[in-house]
Amino acid sequence: MEKLETTAGVRRRMSRQKSRNTGVEVALRRLLHAAGLRYRIHRRPVKGVRREADIVFGPARVAVFVDGCFWHGCPEHATWPRNNADFWRTKIEGNRSRDIDTDARLAEAGWLSVRIWEHEDPMEAAERVKATVAERRAPAHACARTDHGERV
Repeated sequence: MEKLETTAGVRRRMSRQKSRNTGVEVALRRLLHAAGLRYRIHRRPVKGVRREADIVFGPARVAVFVDGCFWHGCPEHATWPRNNADFWRTKIEGNRSRDIDTDARLAEAGWLSVRIWEHEDPMEAAERVKATVAERRAPAHACARTDHGERV
């Protein structure tokens, strides 16, 4: 791999970027927990798919990803660095492609991906996640029953 031209300040700032437990992610988890939802964090929803979701609701089969605007190329806030522009464009476009592939693989396995941008209001994001989990938990095709409780 070629060495990138960069400054000590940029190296220091980039090395401190968190990939887990970001402020937005923690705020979202707190709101979901306060709403009574229980979940796992930083798990692979599907065996054999090497992709880790930030928040996983196993029984509902919902995987939540909190995506950073820079790293995932947010349509509203993405910036394209001038230094090492080709490297960064390739990196960010690769992340976007991997996100699309992840969503497709999870969907094939019966999971639903929910993508939250880091700039989203945590309260609004929590409401969206809660509604999605509730919808997925509701019996989609509950067995019909007669008046006497027998299955039809």
